[in-house]
Amino acid sequence: MSQAPLVLVDGSSYLYRAFHALPPLTTSKGLPTGAVKGVLNMLKSLRRQYPDSPFAVVFDAKGGTFRDDMYADYKANRPSMPDDMRLQIEPLHQSVIALGFPLLCVEGVEADDVIGTLARSSAAASRPVVISTGDKDMAQLVDGHITLVNTMTGSAMDVEGVKEKFGVAPEQIIDYLALMGDSSDNIPGVPGIGPKTASGLLMGVNGGLKELYEQLDMVPSLPIRGAKTLRAKLEEHREMAFLSYRLATIKIDVPLDIGLDDLHLIEPDREKLLELYTLLEFKSWYDEIQRDARRVELSVAPVAAEIVETVPTAPLETVYTTILDQATFERWLKKLQDAPLFAFDTETTGIDAQKAQLVGVSFAVQPHEAAYIPLTHSYIGVPDQLDRDTVLLALKPLLEDPAKLKVGQHAKFDMNILANCAIGGDPAQGITVRGIAFDTMLESYVLNATVTRHDMDSLAKKYLDYDTVSFQDIAGKGAKQLTFDQIALEQAGPYAAEDADVTLRLHQALHAQLAAIPRLASVLSDIEIPLVPVLARIERQGALVDKELLGIQSIELGHKMVELERQAFEIAGEEFNLGSPKQLGSILYDKLGMPVLKKTGKGQASTAEEVLAKLAEDNYPLPKVLMQYRSMSKLKSTYTDRLPEQINPRTGRIHTSYHQAVTATGRLSSSDPNLQNIPVRTAEGRRIRQAFVAPKGYKLLAADYSQIELRIMAHLSRDEGLMNAFRHNLDVHTATAAEVFKVELGEVTSDQRRSAKAINFGLIYGMGAQKLGKDIGVDTKTAKAYIDVYFARYPGVREYMERTRAQAADQGYVETFFGRRLYVPDINSNRPQERAAAERTAINAPMQGTAADIIKKAMVRVDNWLTDSGLDAKVILQVHDELVLEVREDLVAEVSEKIREHMSAAAQLDVPLLVEVGVGNNWDEAH
Repeated sequence: MSQAPLVLVDGSSYLYRAFHALPPLTTSKGLPTGAVKGVLNMLKSLRRQYPDSPFAVVFDAKGGTFRDDMYADYKANRPSMPDDMRLQIEPLHQSVIALGFPLLCVEGVEADDVIGTLARSSAAASRPVVISTGDKDMAQLVDGHITLVNTMTGSAMDVEGVKEKFGVAPEQIIDYLALMGDSSDNIPGVPGIGPKTASGLLMGVNGGLKELYEQLDMVPSLPIRGAKTLRAKLEEHREMAFLSYRLATIKIDVPLDIGLDDLHLIEPDREKLLELYTLLEFKSWYDEIQRDARRVELSVAPVAAEIVETVPTAPLETVYTTILDQATFERWLKKLQDAPLFAFDTETTGIDAQKAQLVGVSFAVQPHEAAYIPLTHSYIGVPDQLDRDTVLLALKPLLEDPAKLKVGQHAKFDMNILANCAIGGDPAQGITVRGIAFDTMLESYVLNATVTRHDMDSLAKKYLDYDTVSFQDIAGKGAKQLTFDQIALEQAGPYAAEDADVTLRLHQALHAQLAAIPRLASVLSDIEIPLVPVLARIERQGALVDKELLGIQSIELGHKMVELERQAFEIAGEEFNLGSPKQLGSILYDKLGMPVLKKTGKGQASTAEEVLAKLAEDNYPLPKVLMQYRSMSKLKSTYTDRLPEQINPRTGRIHTSYHQAVTATGRLSSSDPNLQNIPVRTAEGRRIRQAFVAPKGYKLLAADYSQIELRIMAHLSRDEGLMNAFRHNLDVHTATAAEVFKVELGEVTSDQRRSAKAINFGLIYGMGAQKLGKDIGVDTKTAKAYIDVYFARYPGVREYMERTRAQAADQGYVETFFGRRLYVPDINSNRPQERAAAERTAINAPMQGTAADIIKKAMVRVDNWLTDSGLDAKVILQVHDELVLEVREDLVAEVSEKIREHMSAAAQLDVPLLVEVGVGNNWDEAH
């Protein structure tokens, strides 16, 4: 039997990462606790993963180390530890010890050195080692016995993994760091040498720093960009390179007072943990310890008489009821009527809310107590169930009462299922759920959009440290997977009841965190929750499409693809499979000799879209043809071929699904079909929009915010030039062109306006001079001059960008106008490319996020107006900053006026929100 590995945890690394990556969490008395919870979650996960392993959790000790004596500026550029992080160190250390983990802090050295010493000692004894860290420096320790794992990301790195990630072997990592330096620790390295150059030099000399300096003469001949200047650079900074080598080297001979045999886990100190969890207000963990203690004290007792089925493996205090008789149903109905808030969930035959059939419903009124009402289970031997329609009619007043507060997990799905439930077989007789006060998916999403997925299983694991029963556990996998109505009640009942129970418990955990941040709580209550029933109605309404027109378009796209394929063969001089990356790579790089701009993870020359686009920019003809071919192919497969198949036979319409909890910025996304990605700048894309049509007697009305992100930029930056342009209803691109090109407004040419438009939009997306130059057809120097003039004319924009970068770096997130937090995890990355990308995101995210919030608020206003007015008009689509409505012909003028009014009033900015309205027989005509 293989030996369990020694697990060494880089506690300091995880403390920093948890503090900056996770949403801030404080107690009612203001004590910060988010980083503590993040690290403890990681440790609990590791303990479950390696139950038989010895452990050590290692932290940096206070005070300096030998590296500070070696180099006075070591870590000099690292900002001082935030007070909110410093306050969490002591309770974290105490909690680690109370959980039973050996904790080490050794003065005079870093945690890395302690870990390195223990790892090498264990490896020398042939015992496997797992180092849990997010620190790249540790890659130098990896060998046949030592592996790195990153518990926060789930990634692992062995010898081959190090080579793949860094381009060098583990034994070359120190040399690699010595050459490129490390900004986070202020290891200087050799100026001007980055990761690619460092790995290229080491591969070129087939050795390390010593071998490189012994072979400096061969450096100019290496196949590295700028190789001819590298020799002088290396020679000049020789001393700094070898100093950096010593600074980057992890010690593996630290004298320790503890041996490998002493690193065993001990039983947690429950009394100490209860004390700490009380202080830190970790209620779910506190309750978990109390429940564990009760399980030890109590013997198994008979369950209550009303319980028909319970979870066999559930804790004693978890009581799940499967309701099969009228008396039990009536008792539960009374519980629901008396509860100030209850959780509910539906079980169905599928995940398409417009086609799936209702199988049963579940409820929870307090944690660990829930019930499931089966309605249409259909397997052989199923017990008698309550009458479906009788149950639904009894539940209808409760579910439709807006005063009875409810919480769901992705409640929009359940609302659509119940709206379509056809009581008595009548399609018009459904349940219109009202009173959705909370949705745990949205609570998590608003709290931090990027920290986790927002499905129930992921949320239960993260916020409750609870493993739910998965659907595959009870239904099986693949082609033989059962639908829910085929699952025996012995399994279906507890599974369904758990869904409602966990939803209620999640709400209690998430609501407490949101309540501590009032602006975030208002994003949930004022934007996301009111939008849920609006989106549900839009999905059920659907959009009418012209199936025959789509068929014609599909044939035409096929003909164009054949012609493009012929052109590709002619340019290549031979026939090949345009969909084969291997064959395409051979043609592009081996036969036609195009430069390799990027490689895949397996070292093959990439043929990805971004690579073809860059090659096309350099006027290579084949990549241009290939991009056109791919575009046509995508339109055909995704839309003209697929849309007819997605017409719902019951309604004759397309019903897309809108997702509130996917994008990092708050924007809605859609799927089945994805209507956000239909291109509008190509004739083929616009033709697909022509297939979305109005029924006879109606028109399609498209209402679109004009230049909304630029208007938001004007508001956020407070730049007088931009605000005046919008306040005086000037064409902002023409105004920018006049400023940048130094001409009068009336003298601006169409080309100048087009360039100004590229500048306006490019800068809010963080575009640099090189990319801007390519977009507007000038050299980089000229583009840089345009940017300089732009910022000189609009100084508020530059100030906003600098202020936003600084705020993001300081707090790890930026905010929208309404207070939505948009986290930027890589804003303090040690990798310049990652950090630059994060800065661009930080600048643009408040504009994208505010635009997303505004359109959501507009949708709610418009929906409320349409509901109150009773007019024959319905929203059928939402795409980016646009709403599409189906309006009776005689109401078009009235609806157009009101739509402008309600959308313009969705936010009170310091510049007006302009809404453009178009009308037509199809979506393209209306746009």
